[in-house]
Amino acid sequence: MNYDVVVAGGGPVGLMLACELRLGGARVAVLERLTEVNPTIKGGAITTPSAEALYRRGMLPALAEVQQQSMDRFYAFMRERNGGDGGRTANQGLGFVGHFAGIMLRADLVDRTEPGLGDAGPAADIALVAQQDIERLLGERAVELGVDVRRGVELTGFEADDGAVTVRTSDGEIRAGWLVGCDGGRSTVRKLAGFEFPGTDPEITCHQAVVEMTGAEDLEVGWAATDTGVYAHGPMPGRIVTVEFEGPPADREAPITTEDLQARLRRVSGVDVTITEVRTATRFTDHARQVTDYRKGRVLLAGDAAHVHSAFGSQGLSLGIGDAMNLGWKLAAVISGRMPEGLLDTYTSERHPVGAQILDWTRSQVAAMRPDPQSRALREIVSDLAETVTGTTYLTARLNSAGVRYELPGEHPLTGRSAPDLEFTDGTRLADHLHGGRALLLDLTDDPELRALAAGYADRVDTLTAGCPSRPELAAVLVRPDGFTAWATDARVQAPASTAGLAEALEEWFGVPEGAVTPG
Repeated sequence: MNYDVVVAGGGPVGLMLACELRLGGARVAVLERLTEVNPTIKGGAITTPSAEALYRRGMLPALAEVQQQSMDRFYAFMRERNGGDGGRTANQGLGFVGHFAGIMLRADLVDRTEPGLGDAGPAADIALVAQQDIERLLGERAVELGVDVRRGVELTGFEADDGAVTVRTSDGEIRAGWLVGCDGGRSTVRKLAGFEFPGTDPEITCHQAVVEMTGAEDLEVGWAATDTGVYAHGPMPGRIVTVEFEGPPADREAPITTEDLQARLRRVSGVDVTITEVRTATRFTDHARQVTDYRKGRVLLAGDAAHVHSAFGSQGLSLGIGDAMNLGWKLAAVISGRMPEGLLDTYTSERHPVGAQILDWTRSQVAAMRPDPQSRALREIVSDLAETVTGTTYLTARLNSAGVRYELPGEHPLTGRSAPDLEFTDGTRLADHLHGGRALLLDLTDDPELRALAAGYADRVDTLTAGCPSRPELAAVLVRPDGFTAWATDARVQAPASTAGLAEALEEWFGVPEGAVTPG
C-alpha cells in the first residue's frame, strides 16, 4: 500500500491529525483541494484546549509570536477608536476571556482554582491566534515530520474493504489502510460513506467580514444586542459581525456584496455606516449536527466532518484539534500492530459526548441572542450571572471545555482529565516532555516498583522521575499521548493498590509489555 492513512482535508484538523499519526510512525498523505491557505476570514481566536495541544507539541513560541502580531492590530484598532490613545482602553479589552452570546466574560471574575481553569500553564496566555495562522504553522510542521501534503488534489470517491481503502482523487488513485475525513462541514467522505448526521436546522444568518468603512464612530466596540439582532465591531480594524434571525440564507453560495453587507450592518446596528471596501467576508448559520458514530470500518471522521455548529465562542477549531489528538495516537497504535482495532471504539465513546456538549452550548447562545422579548429577558439574567464569580467561572469553564472528563477506570480526580501542566524541580514543565507524542509516566516519589512496571513499555512510554513541589500529594501520573490522564495515584496510597492500577492502565492503553508471552 502507498500509505497507512489518507487524510482528506488539509485544514488545521487534518494537518494536526497527520502530524499526530507521523509521531506514531504512520505513513500519511493529506489531500487538500485548495492550492494555498484560504484567506477568507474565519476564527480569529482559539480556546485554551487548542493552545494546550499545540503547546504540548512544542509550538508555544510560534503561537506567542503570532499572538503578538494580533495584539499589535488590536492596539491599532483601539488607538483608532480613541483618537490615538490605545493604552488604557486596550488593556481593559484584554481583560476578557471570551463571550457567551456576545456577553463578555471578565477575566477578573474567573475563579482559577476550579479544575481545568488554572492548570494549563503558559498555554492559558494564548488566545488571539487566527485559524489561518494555525493552518500555516501546522502545515510547516507536517512537512517537517514527513507528511505528504498534496495541495490542489481533491478526493472524488473511494472503496473500502476489510483490508484497505482505495481512494480516488483528481489526479489518480491511492491505496491506504485507513481514510479519515477532515474535509469540513460539507464533508464528501461523510456523505459517500453514509454516516448518519442528525441535528437541528438553522434559524439565523450571520456575516463576518473585514471592511473599510466610514461613519463607524457610533458603532459599539465589541458585541451589542439591538431590536433587530446582534452585531460585533472589532477587536481588529474593520472587523464586523452581524447576526439576523429571519432564517437561513436562501443561497449560501451567493456572492457577498458590499451593498448587502452595508444594508445588513445598518439594519442590525441602526448606524448609518458606509462600507467602501470588503477585504474578506463569509456567512454562516447555526445548524447543529453530529454523526452518530465517528467510525465506519476503515473510514473515520474528525472535526467539522463529524460535527457542525455555529461559530460563536470559537470552539469549533478546539473541538476538531481535540478529535485529532485523541484519534492520532490510537490509530497509529493500531497500524503498528501494538493495539487491536477495538481501541478505536474509544475514539467515539470519548469524543462524541464532548461534541454533543458543544452543540448544545452553541444552541443555547442562539437562544440568548434572539430579539424576541422572552429571549431578551433570558439574556438579561445571563448578563447578571456573568457579573458574578460563580457565573463567569461556570461560563468560562464551558467555553474552554474545562469540565471534559473521559470515563476511564479509576477514582483519582485527575483520571480522565487533561493533565495539569505540572512544574518540576528541574525547571521543566509537563508539556516539555510531550513534544514527541509519546505517553509519559511521571514518577514523583522515586518509586522503583512503578518504574519496573513501565520498563516493559519503554518503546511506547517515556518515564520521568522528578519532584513536583506544587503538588506534593501526587505520587505518580500516567499521561496518554493526547495529554489526558490515564491513571494517577497519591502519595498516601500504598502498594500493591497503586502498582496494580498502573499495570491495568498500561495494558489497557498500550497493550502487553515488551517480551511478554500472550496466551495462544
